[in-house]
This record gives sequence, structure tokens and C-alpha cells, in this order.
Amino acid sequence: MTELNTEKLNIRLHVYDEDIMVVLHNRDDEAYFRSAAKLISERYGAYAQVYKGRKSDHSIALMTLIEIATRYEREKAKNDIAPYDNILSQLTSEIEDALK
Repeated sequence: MTELNTEKLNIRLHVYDEDIMVVLHNRDDEAYFRSAAKLISERYGAYAQVYKGRKSDHSIALMTLIEIATRYEREKAKNDIAPYDNILSQLTSEIEDALK
């Protein structure tokens, strides 16, 4: 059985123009956190380049969050297994009825 690496790890992430300290409860997540910090920095930088001085930092941060959350929601929809579960349940029920 695979054991999760649950020893805490303190890391410093550079996100756009700020360093943030993060405590990871699973060391295996470090690469995900670093990748996320890089993505946030890239997308925030793109918005800041266009909107800095015209929109507040808060608005730019929200625009960044909306873009990343939209990406997440698209991926989540692609991986929705509910329709497959429904079909498998129906087929299982039909097979069990036929075997009786």
C-alpha cells in the first residue's frame, strides 16, 4: 500500500512581485504549488501589462483568478464521470436482472 508523504514542508513561493510562505501538509504537492505560483505570476503579469494604472491591483488579481478558475472548470467538466457511472449502473442492473 502506498503511503502519502505527510511530513510538513515549509516553502517560499514567488508570486508575481511577492514572496509567500506556504506550509504543505503533503510534500508530494510541492511541484503543484510551484507550478501554480508560476501560472499565477504569468497570468497576473499579462493582465498587469495591459491594465496597470487603469485598474486597481485588486481588479487585476480578480481577473487573474477568474481566468484560472475558468480553466479549472473546463477541465473539471471534461473529467465528469457521472454520465459513465449512470450508464454502468443501468447496465449492471440489467445484467443482474437477466441473471436472475
